This record gives sequence, structure tokens and C-alpha cells, in this order.
Amino acid sequence: MGSHRRLAPSGSDRGATVAAGLLSVAAAALGAVPAAAAPYDDTRAEVDRLYEQAEKATEAYNAADERADALREEVGTARDRIARQQQRINSLRESLGSLAGAQYRSGGIDPAAALLFSDDPDDYLDKASRLDRITAHQAGELKDLQDAMRELAQDREETGDKLRELERSRKAVAAHKKTVERKLASARRLLDSLPDGERAAYDRASRSGRGDLPDLGGATAASGRGAAAVAAARSALGKPYVWGANGPTGFDCSGLMQWSYAQAGVALPRTSQAQRFAGRQVPLSEARPGDLVVYRSDASHVGMYMGNGQVIHAPYPGAPVRYDPVGMMPVSSVTRV
Repeated sequence: MGSHRRLAPSGSDRGATVAAGLLSVAAAALGAVPAAAAPYDDTRAEVDRLYEQAEKATEAYNAADERADALREEVGTARDRIARQQQRINSLRESLGSLAGAQYRSGGIDPAAALLFSDDPDDYLDKASRLDRITAHQAGELKDLQDAMRELAQDREETGDKLRELERSRKAVAAHKKTVERKLASARRLLDSLPDGERAAYDRASRSGRGDLPDLGGATAASGRGAAAVAAARSALGKPYVWGANGPTGFDCSGLMQWSYAQAGVALPRTSQAQRFAGRQVPLSEARPGDLVVYRSDASHVGMYMGNGQVIHAPYPGAPVRYDPVGMMPVSSVTRV
């Protein structure tokens, strides 16, 4: 998210000298040493840490939200099954009730006596045999359905418990995200305190990617869907970074990848951690346009390779979708969808 600022300058890093000046005061707002005494590298490292922390929170939020949605669907399906089985049980109860009523109306006499006084003993035996079979069959089916209802009710309860647990987890992640946002907001307020000239230079650096495109060379995507995803990602240049968003007006890092491939008719998972396994992994040296470049050992950031050592990605709050060098931070894997 922010670790790319530690690398060699690119088109998106113009104004780094100005950024150093403004970031030197950010440490003071975040409990570090006074801005005037903070070395540039220490200040930059602190802001990079905040950006990375914020992105990890976003991906964790996305994952928790995705799991919660899946559980809600499972709970709904279980409730539908229970309702259908309840209807079948009610029908069986009515049927068994009718049989019991018929036996009562016949006098409920001893079967041996009924056979003795019957006008047609053979007919009685045949009816009694069929009645026993029907009753036993329905009683057995009722028991099976009651057992299934108990199991489904237990499953529903367990699923509900898990859903509530995931909701608590999601809220905790959201709370952490808000904490990071507050820290970033403090840095933004300090940005506003810069002299106009320095602030303008910083804003120009943050908006890089909206103007001239870097030289992407002549490489082509490995597939038609990759080419379509590349075209979609290019169309998102300049769109803002938005927490938890997957387009079309704003994106986080994995949201940009998911949206771009959706335009190519491919459904990617929601998080960068899952996207790394959405296809075949290839060496970085063999990367082609459309490949997903996953960063950091925990796979907390992802961009799309565009050719000639460039990726397109949604960097961090305040920076729009833009190009950056593929080596802007440690690459953990490259995935060809």
C-alpha cells in the first residue's frame, strides 16, 4: 500500500522531496519524536507502516464480510429446508391422526375378537396387514424427519453462532480500520498546513497516473480475458482509493483486480490473499500484462502487471489508481488468471 515509497522514484513519486517535508510532521501527530527532530527516513517509515497497517485492515475486513455473506446464505438455506420438512411432518401427523380416528371409530376391539366376528376373515387380515405396514412406514418416516429437524435446528443454531462471531470479528476489524483512518486523517490535516507551493507539489505527485502513461513496451496478455482485464484496469486510472470498494467509482487494491476481471467475465475472489490462488503462479521474470502481482509475505497488497516493469494498482487512501514499478515493494507471487 505505502511501501513503494521506499523504492526508487517513478512517475508516481515526483514530489518526494516535498512529501518528505510534510511527512516529517506526521510523526508528531502519531506519538513519535517531534517533527523538527525526526529524520526523513524515520518519518517515511512511520507513514509507510500506517499505510501497510491500513491495507491489512481493509483486506481483513473484506474477508470477514465475505465469510459473513456466505454464512447468511447458508442460514437462509437451512431455514428453507426446515420449513419444507415441517410441512411434511404436519402432513404425516394429519395422516396418522386419520388412521387413529378410524381405529377408534371401529371400536378399538381386540384384533383376535375382530377376526372371530368378521364376515370375511381373509379380508380383515388383508386390511389389518396393510394398516400395520402403512402405520409403521409413516411412523418411521416421521421419526426420520423429526431427527432431521433436530439436526437442522442444531446446524442452524451453530451457523447463527458462527455468523454472530464473524460479525463481531468484522466489527473489530472495522474499528481497527477507523483507528488507522484517524491517524491518516491527522497526517492529512498536517498536509493542509503546508505552504501552498509545497502542498501543490505534493498533490501533483499523488495524482500521478492521470496524465502521461509510462512506456509499457510491446508485451501482450497471455489470454483474451487478460487483455480485457488490462483494458478495464486502464479505464480506472485516476479513480480514488476507497476502503472496501470494488468499483466502479472507487477501489481498494483487491477490489480493482476483482472489478477489472469481472469486466472480462471472470469472477475473482474478493481478497488479495485469495486472489493469489485464482490461477497458475508464474515467475516474475515471465510476467505478462494481466497477471496479478501479489506483494508482501502475507499477500496484503495486489496489483496488475501491465508490461515493461510496471503495474497498475490502487495504492492507499488519498492516492488514485495509478502505475508504479513492479518492484515498489517485495513481490511474493505472480498469478496468471
